[in-house]
Amino acid sequence: MMMELIASAMGTVAFALLFGVPTAYYLTCGAIGAAGWLMYRLMLAIPIGPTFAVFFATVVIVLLTRFAAVWRKCPATVFLITGIFPLVPGAKFYWAAYYLVTNQIAEFLETGFAAVKIMVAIVLGIIFVFELPHRMFQLPGRNKKAPKIRIMRRG
Repeated sequence: MMMELIASAMGTVAFALLFGVPTAYYLTCGAIGAAGWLMYRLMLAIPIGPTFAVFFATVVIVLLTRFAAVWRKCPATVFLITGIFPLVPGAKFYWAAYYLVTNQIAEFLETGFAAVKIMVAIVLGIIFVFELPHRMFQLPGRNKKAPKIRIMRRG
């Protein structure tokens, strides 16, 4: 399990490097990716199925992403795109395409449907958390409202 967490963190950081994320955010990206993978593995230990496990892992990733965006004062996209990387079912889509090309229709339908369910779970997890108000993610005492500036017109 520890090797999986390290691999997911390193994969997330490698994807952050490819995505052009500034080096100051690599550690945060890796931690978010590893936390998402940990949640995924913990949810798989409870027999709820991979689709629900991915949903709950996505919720954790997006929550951490929103907190990290406020804490590090950068766009949430930096952490979201890189952090979600370990959960994306790329191998399932590959095998679905392979089964389609080799005319194994039953396997194609099974694998393709599983991949689509996981992608829908990821999308729903992202939407669920991004619909929460921004003020829920403000750190106490750190992000005070800026004072209103009066603009005086001459003339």
